[in-house]
Amino acid sequence: MSEMLWTRPETPPIATLLLAHGAGAAMDSTFMTRLANHLAEEGLAVARFEFSYMAARRTGGSKRPPPKAEKLIGEFQTALQKVLGEAEAPILIGGKSMGGRVAAMLAGGSSLPARVLGVACFGYPFHPTGKADAEWRLSPIEESKRPIQILQGERDPFGSKAEVDTRTMPEKISVHYLEDGNHDFGPRGKSPATLDGNIKEAAKTTADFARALIQDPATL
Repeated sequence: MSEMLWTRPETPPIATLLLAHGAGAAMDSTFMTRLANHLAEEGLAVARFEFSYMAARRTGGSKRPPPKAEKLIGEFQTALQKVLGEAEAPILIGGKSMGGRVAAMLAGGSSLPARVLGVACFGYPFHPTGKADAEWRLSPIEESKRPIQILQGERDPFGSKAEVDTRTMPEKISVHYLEDGNHDFGPRGKSPATLDGNIKEAAKTTADFARALIQDPATL
């Protein structure tokens, strides 16, 4: 696991989000940095980390595909233990795409500390691209023992609004769609929405999710 990359608000945080990257972009990618900055503006402290396969690329390691998501749960758990020792505020876990999927898998375990209130997934990979009719990855979010907030572009090829709306989700799962967004929340040029606006909306929705959980975890 890499060293943590912290982005903190100017005032005491309402919660800390442990944020993992997606399969192909590092923790300091443009998307992750913009997201962390907007989350901090909304009052969340953000601790980013990299799985070992991604961290190895910084020192000339192979750019092979990541291991199966199940094999990354232990690394996420290690990062969580570190954040629990450094952050006083309540904790959320989450990630971009694959990172969010791994966070949801971790939340399905039996040993998650009580301070971890929920999961935030940014662009959840509901299915591989082009396989919406055959292969859905619903078990991680369905089996989570914590509420989950999913921030999803309306046009996400890993699960568009039109596709996801055909599925019945447990009450503990909330899906918030970002206007005309793709997997990285970017809209098309003709759309009135903007990339920065969609990322900012995702950050605000996540902060509202955190506040609601802190107020009354039993209601979500």
